[in-house]
Amino acid sequence: MNKVKQTIEQYKMDFEPVGRRGQCNSDSSVLECAHQLGINIKSVCGSQGKCRSCKVKILDGKVSEPTLSEKEIFSEKECDQGWRLACKSYPLNDCKIYLPPESITAPQRTQTEGLEINILPEPVINSYKIAVNPPSFSDLRGDADRLLETLNLTHNISCNKIDIDVMRDLSPKLRTCNWKCNVLVRKDEIIGLSLSDRKLGFAVDLGTTKIAGYLVDLNSGKTIATKGIMNPQIGYGEDIISRITHAIQSPAEAARLKNLVVNSVNDLVGDLCSNIGAKADEIVDAVIVGNTAIHHLFLNLPVKQLAESPFIPAIINALDIKARDAGLQIAPGAFIHLLPNIAGFVGADHTAALLSIDAGNSEGVVLVIDIGTNTEISLIVNGKIVSASCASGPAFEGGHIKYGMRASGGAIEDILITNGEIQYQTIDGAAPVGICGSGILDALAQLYLAGVLDKSGRMSKDHPGVRSNGKYLEFVIVSEEERNGQEAIAVTQSDIRELQLAKSAIRTGIQLLLEAKGCTENDITQIIIAGAFGSYINVDSAVTVGLLPCLPVERFKQVGNAAGIGAKMALISSGKRLEAQNLASRTHYIELSTVPAFMHTFVQAGYLGLYRLSGGKRMEINKE
Repeated sequence: MNKVKQTIEQYKMDFEPVGRRGQCNSDSSVLECAHQLGINIKSVCGSQGKCRSCKVKILDGKVSEPTLSEKEIFSEKECDQGWRLACKSYPLNDCKIYLPPESITAPQRTQTEGLEINILPEPVINSYKIAVNPPSFSDLRGDADRLLETLNLTHNISCNKIDIDVMRDLSPKLRTCNWKCNVLVRKDEIIGLSLSDRKLGFAVDLGTTKIAGYLVDLNSGKTIATKGIMNPQIGYGEDIISRITHAIQSPAEAARLKNLVVNSVNDLVGDLCSNIGAKADEIVDAVIVGNTAIHHLFLNLPVKQLAESPFIPAIINALDIKARDAGLQIAPGAFIHLLPNIAGFVGADHTAALLSIDAGNSEGVVLVIDIGTNTEISLIVNGKIVSASCASGPAFEGGHIKYGMRASGGAIEDILITNGEIQYQTIDGAAPVGICGSGILDALAQLYLAGVLDKSGRMSKDHPGVRSNGKYLEFVIVSEEERNGQEAIAVTQSDIRELQLAKSAIRTGIQLLLEAKGCTENDITQIIIAGAFGSYINVDSAVTVGLLPCLPVERFKQVGNAAGIGAKMALISSGKRLEAQNLASRTHYIELSTVPAFMHTFVQAGYLGLYRLSGGKRMEINKE
């Protein structure tokens, strides 16, 4: 019996208030339609229908009936008002759709700065001035042959390779420059000819959420331009597993994720060069770091095995590939150096962070932590390194939080509760739209200190600031009245549980690494907090809720984008590339789920307050 083929219709989609209109297929979700039209709607859960981040309102037209997941997320009243999840709604005719501000990926505060380390340049790319003899009837050798001989005679440099793209342009370029130019050499290969003495390099930190780019003068080692942008892959999930799920659907989906990030990096190159009046082909070397999954997606390497135990990367060691082979549009013969990964979920970005803090020469007991959807932790004990990854999820970046958002204009970033009075500060001083990671952490700490939450994280229904929204208890941060009739911004009991899971994963990782090295929290001489989230958090809030150990404030150090700084160091110095490889090779990775004490520790680490952990047990302490 033949199956009846479902007809695919095309409908007009009108997205407001952005004013974007276009045709979309009936078999595409509203979220997919938006992406096709270049609208970046958030999708924290990767289109799984588990969050509210892609919520939209159907103003006109008809879409598919609400799914069970939508009925769980939205009240009956909200469904009647037209609120839906874009990832689960399919158009049945022409539609007009409202996009609330919190559902659109807005320009976000990005972190490019970090503690600069002054190092002497050890050039990977060397430049040599030459003057090639023009051809004549007495010398009928090829242009390339005469150039190689001149390089050898003038500078005693023997090269046996010329990049093919350089070769294609070599003859006209030599004639244009009147046979005088700079020859750019990488090891034994000529990778470019230049009329300028300037050599530019490009370092980039490919974060799960953000991309930070740095344009560097390779002669001096100085950074001359920086910029941070959003990683466009977030439209396919805030966490790495969601993106891996998309990538393994088909080669086309994997290519889509690769192209998204490559195109963004090329745009970043163009912007940075434009800022200093340079051209992209003046960039003769590049270094890229990122977590293992982003690294693999950038190179279009297989990622399925990363999501399956025992979480094996396709490659761990450092890689050197032609920039053009990855799609990066810089100098034709230029290479990209990708720093080594450490394990399936501890990537080259963490290697770069360790490089930036000189981990190989650290003394005492140093904890390095980069908090994100996948938190990477290393413990350095007298130069010996153990590391782990924690599936902390996106809660501390605003994900899976009812009114959570990323750090963009209007996000509440600081919260203080004094005698029942709530004070808050938003990014850019804009009207509050939601709460970002640092604000969420402050809220957790302040609600605990104010007695709204007990140690287990349970919200007190008897507290005057607590109310029921029909499904669960919530504490209002910004009321409907303050928002001129718009929905209040609150912290719900469900949000608290998400935050507890995130903080428990991180604190468990810290504790199990300490126990693996026979150390206690008191032995820690320094806690280095890296990354964008770590740069903006209130360390006191992190200690108050038990996210970080209770130690004197002088032992904490917030270093900004350590991964970006490490990438720049490797760009400037060939020696630092070898050092990075050595760091990754000597780092011992521990899969936390295989540690017997994991579950007991995880349960105890979920509690709020000040305590020490040992052997899966929790001991409360009083802060003096």
